[in-house]
Amino acid sequence: MTHLPTLKQLKYLISVVEHKHFGHAARACHVSQSTLSAGIAELEHNLGVILIERDQKGVKLLPIGEEISRRAQDIVTASQDLVESAFAAQEPFTTELKLGVIPTVAPFILPPILDKVRTLHPDYKIYIREEMSQPLTDALLNGQLDLLLLALPFPAENVHTMHLFDDDFFLAVHQQHRLSGYLQVTIPEVMNEDLLLLEDGHCIRDHALDACVLNSDELSVPYQATSLNTAIQMVANKMGITFLPQMAIAANLAHGLAVNTIPFKDKRISRSIGLMWRQNTPRAQEFRALGEIIASIMN
Repeated sequence: MTHLPTLKQLKYLISVVEHKHFGHAARACHVSQSTLSAGIAELEHNLGVILIERDQKGVKLLPIGEEISRRAQDIVTASQDLVESAFAAQEPFTTELKLGVIPTVAPFILPPILDKVRTLHPDYKIYIREEMSQPLTDALLNGQLDLLLLALPFPAENVHTMHLFDDDFFLAVHQQHRLSGYLQVTIPEVMNEDLLLLEDGHCIRDHALDACVLNSDELSVPYQATSLNTAIQMVANKMGITFLPQMAIAANLAHGLAVNTIPFKDKRISRSIGLMWRQNTPRAQEFRALGEIIASIMN
């Protein structure tokens, strides 16, 4: 008699595929490695196929394992949507929300947003995950997160997005820099400067360059920073100039530093901040309402 796989077994398989390591996968699932290994073995027994080869070099996913893991992800995500359907049948803003936010947004605007939502909907529980755009998008699509607050556009399939507000870029320079006294700055005036960019993986890097119609290969980029806070500290130490979003300036990121921030003459040099959710989520109306709350705070 064939036994249907359980959601727990499918989640174990997905975790092994993601982490390529039984120990790491077990920790991600909050179980012991022996429990996870037993679950995978039982799944293979029930299906009558070997999904994963195990040896001292690590984990190798067999072709049938790849197919099963893809289908397993669809099933787990569908089960999450089923649960969300039950949530959606309840009064909006009365359950919980797993929200992903990128690091170049989270510290600057989350406090007023959470404070406003708490005032309007005191029973609404929001759990925050701060990470870069690609891991957040992966987590959204596999059902680990419900909603993302990030810079748009960002490539993803089967999602809906909602623009909330534009976040203008400013040029941050040391107070002794030749551009420091300018009231506005143009892109050609930046071209020959040492430009400090965030390292690959931070979408603000690409959005800033795209907004300015710049190619990093054509620029002098002496260093790559891991965060906006690091970048502005490097500017304060005369190591170069950088792009700084308006929300970071409003949050006093450069306060107390020998740094001036200058607006660009071209007002189109900005990034779009918005929400992203799965296309088939039943909570779209709730997410749009939350987006309107955020937009009312930031506009």
